[in-house]
Amino acid sequence: MATIAPAAGAAPPTSRRAWFVLAILCFVYVLNFLDRQLLAILAKPIRDELGLTHGQIGLISGLYFALFYCVLSIPVAWFADRSNRVRVVAFACALWSAATAACGLAGNYGQLAGARMLVGVGEAGGVPPSYAIISDYFRPGTRGTALGLYNLGPPIGNALGVAFGASIAAAYSWRDAFMVLGIVGVATAVIVFLTVREPKRGGLDVATITVVERAPFWPTFRMFFTRRVLLLTALATGANQFITYAAANFTTLFLMEEKGMTLNEVAIWYALLVLVSMGGGIFIAGRMVDRFVPRDRRAYAYIPAFALIVAAPFFAGFIAAPGWPLAMLLLILPMGLNYFYLSPAVALVQESVAPAQRVMAGALLLLVMNLIGLGLGPTYLGAASDWFGTAGYARPLQMAFYTLLPFYAVAVLLFFALGRAIAKETGDVQ
Repeated sequence: MATIAPAAGAAPPTSRRAWFVLAILCFVYVLNFLDRQLLAILAKPIRDELGLTHGQIGLISGLYFALFYCVLSIPVAWFADRSNRVRVVAFACALWSAATAACGLAGNYGQLAGARMLVGVGEAGGVPPSYAIISDYFRPGTRGTALGLYNLGPPIGNALGVAFGASIAAAYSWRDAFMVLGIVGVATAVIVFLTVREPKRGGLDVATITVVERAPFWPTFRMFFTRRVLLLTALATGANQFITYAAANFTTLFLMEEKGMTLNEVAIWYALLVLVSMGGGIFIAGRMVDRFVPRDRRAYAYIPAFALIVAAPFFAGFIAAPGWPLAMLLLILPMGLNYFYLSPAVALVQESVAPAQRVMAGALLLLVMNLIGLGLGPTYLGAASDWFGTAGYARPLQMAFYTLLPFYAVAVLLFFALGRAIAKETGDVQ
């Protein structure tokens, strides 16, 4: 087991360049998530034009995308751990952005599915290398905050996607939104390539084991899945993401079909809710990690566990609300608390492995939690809605949302198991 500590005499991790790199990578993550979620945000106009079912929307936003995104992230991470990680991120951003533009040209379900798969191929090279780059710009003890700021990419991207995508679709066409975002992404990839420097691996760390520049693939793979702490982190976050990705990929559609919102109302109110609530949840969790983990490492697990316990009844109220104003009010708290898992999980994995294993470990974390959450969550919810519809239920998507509630209990139990595993690994068994 690698235990990472601050390196004596290390260069200040909060230099201007470190913050600049964090800002650039966060913007890339914004585009990453914006491109990923745009299909869900514009699901209704796309569904109306192409004649898609809820199940088909779930497949192309979930399983089809996740298979390429998750599986390819492993060889990409292996390559990034042995090469220039900044160039990997730049090339990946260019690829997924071009594929996003191609989504706007799709004339049928098959073409749209193919373009979405290519988006997944590109996005496989975005997040894991960025985790490792940030971890080599910020010392231990500050990474929870740094990664919390980086992880603001999803809420900002989601919020901008809602505001921008819904506004463009309402004024022009859903196709225009995909095309514009693709062009912006390609330009951003060029900026990353020209301005971000590759940091020294482990330059701010001293490990209790010998630090190697290139960690072997299979020993790293085996280490991740045999260390109980790392495996339970991936499983617990996967169960958590099952809820968040299922809901995220259908909430806009749910608000419009079941709660009576218009695209223009979605562009304003839902975008603000996502930005403030989800963004606040991710950032607060990162700050809590830096504050409480030095006292008790089990905080990595207990922070998201207790957040989900509080969130569940409010999420049930959101589903049951008769109209969109009350539904939005009840969604404020669970929208934030549902994302308390992200910063603690990433920080825990990055702190628990050697510097040369960070990209690979981050990719393996994403592999498990995204196959479960991104791959199965939207696919399940779309299929459940189709099933309730054929069974004669008047509000099939609402019934499908209710079936997400038991997964809160599954995720909470896994996080408590992770807390026990952390205590055992650190010798703090009580």
